[in-house]
Amino acid sequence: MQENIIIAASEKQSHRCSMVQSTWQQQLSHAIRDPQSLCKRLGLSSDWLAGAQAGHELFDVCVPEAYLNRIAYADIDDPLLRQVLPLGEEALMPHGYVVDPLEEADHQPAKGLIHKYAGRVLLIASPNCAINCRYCFRRHFPYSDNSPSRAQWQEALDYLRSDTTIHEAILSGGDPLAASDRQLAWLVEQLESIPHLKRLRIHTRLPVVIPDRVDDALLGWLSATRLQKVVVLHINHTNEIDQTVMDACARLKQAGATILNQSVLLRDVNDDVTSLATLSERLFEAGILPYYLHVLDPVQGAAHFDVSDEEARELVTALRDLLPGFLMPRLVREIPGKGSKTPL
Repeated sequence: MQENIIIAASEKQSHRCSMVQSTWQQQLSHAIRDPQSLCKRLGLSSDWLAGAQAGHELFDVCVPEAYLNRIAYADIDDPLLRQVLPLGEEALMPHGYVVDPLEEADHQPAKGLIHKYAGRVLLIASPNCAINCRYCFRRHFPYSDNSPSRAQWQEALDYLRSDTTIHEAILSGGDPLAASDRQLAWLVEQLESIPHLKRLRIHTRLPVVIPDRVDDALLGWLSATRLQKVVVLHINHTNEIDQTVMDACARLKQAGATILNQSVLLRDVNDDVTSLATLSERLFEAGILPYYLHVLDPVQGAAHFDVSDEEARELVTALRDLLPGFLMPRLVREIPGKGSKTPL
């Protein structure tokens, strides 16, 4: 005789659905893209929905499953949730918060190319991200005007070839790893054919939000290039680093990449010395060196994340009492027109 067994799962457990084996592209295509679904999946009160909808109308929600599963259920103060949940405050426009806080539009000699600092250029390799962080300084960036086709990339590549003082190409976006491996392999092949280029830097959040992105195809072209490889991840809180992220980092290191991390100091996310110290320790366990701790870029829609420079300095002073020097991120602000990041 067969018995019917009914297992009643709690609401807290039900949101942590086991990941079906799928490609990173499939995981990205199934990301949550509306505030109602986000609130429902995480058991948030309907009181938050109106503000979430208002923020979503200014900057779309995008949260993939792999990241969602690290967010605590029904906890509005969860530091990962705070990074991705739209709020009504995003509609506020305090003085000094603008759509292009770094004035990148003034430093674009070719489509998809930004040249602000000596010796290195930034290439917008993809207009897309795997996750939409609410504090993103490029939330208003005109990606439609900076998404070159292969033919249009030639202008940017010719610019690099003509300037022998450029030694480093930085792939950015969006998230560069949101582009296909075929496209990225082609672009890297073009870059490595430029004799004076020495380094390839990739600024990405994808190995954190969808660790399966670090697959054999990515590792193939990354391992093959003659360029020195630096991968700069963007992790703001220790809860973002689970075993899948650590495994992805191990694969990147096996491909010959140096892995660094930059964080943004964010109100109600990591604005306390314990969170910052724990993050640095966890990063090192994952084979990642802390690199920068940025104060918030004053982008329109993100003022509620701001931490004052004075408070930031106090936090870093306290952090030095807890950490060895090699685990100390450099506290910086990016000021338009300056030749480098400005230490605080």
